[in-house]
Amino acid sequence: MRNGTALLTNRMNSVAIVGAGITGLTAAYELKSKGIPVTVYESSARVGGVIQSVRRDGFLAEHGPNTILETSPVITALLRDLGLDSKRIYSDPGAKKRYILRHGLPMEVPGSVIEFLRSELFSFRAKCRLPFEMLVRKASSDVEESVSEFVLRRLGREFLDYAINPMIGGIYAGDPDRLSVTHAFPRLHEVEQRYGSLLLGQLLGARERRKRQETSKQSAPKFSFPDGLQTLTDRLHQKLQEDVRLRSSVRNIRRRHGAWEVSLAGSSGAGKPHSAVLLAAPGGRLANIQLEPQKPNSSTLLAFLGEIRYAPVASLVLGFRREDVSHPLDGFGVLIPEMEKRSFLGVIFSSSLFPNRAPDGHVTVTCYLGGTRSPELAGCEKATALALVLKELRSILGVKGLPVFVEHVIWPKAIPQYEVGFGRFKKAMDSVEAVHPGLHLAGHFRNGISLGDSILAGHDVAQRIRDFVTSGPAENLETAGSMTNFPPELQETT
Repeated sequence: MRNGTALLTNRMNSVAIVGAGITGLTAAYELKSKGIPVTVYESSARVGGVIQSVRRDGFLAEHGPNTILETSPVITALLRDLGLDSKRIYSDPGAKKRYILRHGLPMEVPGSVIEFLRSELFSFRAKCRLPFEMLVRKASSDVEESVSEFVLRRLGREFLDYAINPMIGGIYAGDPDRLSVTHAFPRLHEVEQRYGSLLLGQLLGARERRKRQETSKQSAPKFSFPDGLQTLTDRLHQKLQEDVRLRSSVRNIRRRHGAWEVSLAGSSGAGKPHSAVLLAAPGGRLANIQLEPQKPNSSTLLAFLGEIRYAPVASLVLGFRREDVSHPLDGFGVLIPEMEKRSFLGVIFSSSLFPNRAPDGHVTVTCYLGGTRSPELAGCEKATALALVLKELRSILGVKGLPVFVEHVIWPKAIPQYEVGFGRFKKAMDSVEAVHPGLHLAGHFRNGISLGDSILAGHDVAQRIRDFVTSGPAENLETAGSMTNFPPELQETT
């Protein structure tokens, strides 16, 4: 069987992967390491998507994410296989504190029961209510609640305003009134359904995660590399080399004579044949790809992906002289509740997390503006964004003077929003795959928004693609893509 598989893989066309973000690169690497040829199409001039690290004047700026959570052995194994084990650096143990702004002051998030009881972040009334969470009845399994509805029912208004709201701003740059518990925080939904209580689930679920060798996102180690997270995507690119085609925007994909043809913008004639296709670019870009066959005079069957809402975010990385910042910066950063009515979402103490993010005698902080809370602020010019942030940092962190280092980047569509009703998008994606065998979709628009989620998505979809392309000659599926086979919810989106 092994020899037969090797013979088959030697004869097959490459797997087309659209998008060279972390999901597409991970999938491509996993497939290539199994002897399956790949061709990665990336419309931009670089790989990595939002992962971009810039070193200048002794400072290191992350334009996108700052850390990866090591939640799964899959992530650990990928680093080992890439030879990055020794380059990985974990966040400073002394930077575990997290702050939330309340009454204009950064207050430490309690990390234990004793700290919670002593904390000024929550009122006495909110603290007294917490144990009664175990008595709250769980919602019906078929009810989809917003995060706000879920938290209000189980924990109350104060926990929503001063714990969950800032957390949502920090993770999704989103709105808890719109985000779905079922889709944005599926583990939270599962815990309630299984244990009937978040407190009980926290205690009992930890044991089960240990058995699965998994770590919760709350307690998972955070890591990066001396030269930033781009080290990972650069290494993946190095392993793939000529298999990655930059500045290659896919215009059209279709199945013909048992193979998938991929045509690029600006090209003419039939596209290159492939054994399978993985769509791993952002949803808005995929929505513009023509997927054939399609209904006469209809839009592309992938158009529904363009309806997924994204939050715009601007990142502002600032370097200061240490004596110009009075706060000790002894933690991860400060999240800003919407109730505090500030102009930004939060700030990460970047140089406290990892070494060599700032030269001696200096510190680096990373601030985020915009989100669904204030989308107009994400598009501000650099000078305007800097003025807004400096005003807040003077109040919150005791900053004085001007930064000696500034990096500003705008992501118009930074983070997909898994809002109430997001299930219709998932069903549509399932339907596309069912009607078009060999076509796969994976990425942060489907599988979770964290870097760890995206790495796992790339790993998992690579296994499914491998099973598909090595299963031997498939039946003639030329009629499988007929619109008559599409379920009603997908037909309505086209």
